Amino acid sequence: MFALVDGNNFYVSCERVFRPSLQGRPVVVLSNNDGCAIARSNEAKALGIAMGAPWFEIRHLEESAGLVSLSANFVLYGDMSDRMMSLVAGLGHRQEIYSIDESFVDLTGIPGDWVQRARRVRQRVLDWVGIPCGVGLGVTKTLAKLANHIAKTAERKPGHYPAELAQVCALSLLAPAQQRALFETTAVGEVWGVGRRIAQRLQAGGVCTVWDFMQCPASWVRQQGSVVLERTWRELHGTPCVSWEEAPADKQQIACTRSFGEAVTELGDLQAAVTTFAQRAAEKLRTQGGVAAQVLCFIRTSPFRRQDRQYANSVVVPLVRPTADSALLVQAALAGLARIHRPGYRYAKAGVMLLDLVPADVHQHELNWGDTEPGRLDERGALPRERLMATLDAINTRHGRGALTLAAVHSGQAGQPWAMKQARRTPRYTTHWQELPLARA
Repeated sequence: MFALVDGNNFYVSCERVFRPSLQGRPVVVLSNNDGCAIARSNEAKALGIAMGAPWFEIRHLEESAGLVSLSANFVLYGDMSDRMMSLVAGLGHRQEIYSIDESFVDLTGIPGDWVQRARRVRQRVLDWVGIPCGVGLGVTKTLAKLANHIAKTAERKPGHYPAELAQVCALSLLAPAQQRALFETTAVGEVWGVGRRIAQRLQAGGVCTVWDFMQCPASWVRQQGSVVLERTWRELHGTPCVSWEEAPADKQQIACTRSFGEAVTELGDLQAAVTTFAQRAAEKLRTQGGVAAQVLCFIRTSPFRRQDRQYANSVVVPLVRPTADSALLVQAALAGLARIHRPGYRYAKAGVMLLDLVPADVHQHELNWGDTEPGRLDERGALPRERLMATLDAINTRHGRGALTLAAVHSGQAGQPWAMKQARRTPRYTTHWQELPLARA
């Protein structure tokens, strides 16, 4: 038996923990540079605001409907996620964190009433962290995911599903007739693994509901969407096909890209931005214990500013030897920037991507002519540059990202033309001493 625990409107719920006045009001959280809605409260959804709706199209709702818009506060959301996941882990004996607000929990072999156990954990998360969540139970991951959708929909839309399934839904514990009724009411596009295009293709063939999909022959399903769709079909029939991941797989590419808060025209500002992005990507690379053999750098203007001259370009810079050294990766990124930069343009976005990643313990022994003593280890058995990077990461972990950076990095605080717009960001209540919430008598 698997459980999927998912925070309801997670980003909005995190904001409401520290601002109870937002309860019952339509709230949206905006993407980088306050561009579009990436999280919506139920009240905002009721106004017809779609996921990804551009801010300029819904801005009028501030006055007409009392819409509250907030800039994304990812530092806060990440910390709240850690708190929630630590409590969710108590539901079973194994946990797989699927995203910032979702995790699978393995209940196999756990005695007692699974539904009551799920309700207790859900209430604990609500009481201790303040995040409401839905719980779905199923004998496969796909069924657990579908049960979670039913649980959250039954709470948000009374009457769409039976009220007793709100908050916690255990599909596999329902009678066959009850399961069929739910499957006949749920659109096939709500199934995990059925994307928008595949759903449209299925609907065009008369397969509109989950029940319709389950009645299709396995051979026909494979023809419609290859073995991946067939795997989803088998999971719906109770056959586990999606493996359990104890730890997330290492990324094959690591990227750090940002749209600028305002147009950038000076090469120095572009260099500062690219340096910051390359250093951040290097930190992610060291976190997964890898090294990169190539660095991609790109810049582009905004296609939405029709009055501006348009330009976009990218370049891949190969490295002499795979590395996770921030200085070497930044050097390669800046070399790439120098090759593709053209003066006279108003740049809107830049980014750095690390490619050809391999584990750090996979050594390449070609000579690096930049080393005076290649391969020399210190008294702790580590390369001096590796220890330098480890020290850099330790300081930034303890004192906050950006506490210690390369000299070429301009802090990226307000005033830098390439810094993101976050005019509506709330305080980082749980991670910054200066921004801790104050309780007044």
